[in-house]
Amino acid sequence: MSPTQRSLAKLRAEGWLVGITEKWNPYARIRQDLFGFIDLIAIKGDVVLAIQTTSGANVSKRIAKIRDNPVFLKWVQAPSRQVHVHGWSKRGGRGERKVWTCRVVRLTVNADIVESPATDT
Repeated sequence: MSPTQRSLAKLRAEGWLVGITEKWNPYARIRQDLFGFIDLIAIKGDVVLAIQTTSGANVSKRIAKIRDNPVFLKWVQAPSRQVHVHGWSKRGGRGERKVWTCRVVRLTVNADIVESPATDT
């Protein structure tokens, strides 16, 4: 299961209305994100999330990619819109069963990072 599919399942289980915005471009032979950084859009009440999904090891690279994108500042200037990075990795104690865990990082307009506790799926 890809990180995008894991985030899709996680968000739907939390009651979000979610759509995939990342598309395969057969002519360029690459995956293209909406506005260059959005893999998923999620809506719940008045809140709209733009989500970038990745492996746990690539979270910092994705944060840098998003911060370099001029659309990021326009997106987060509205109080109802947020940008999250979901980093998926297998975690567990020594000798214990490893489970897929999502590290959720929220990016804010003043360049702060708000990190939510990792959740198991």
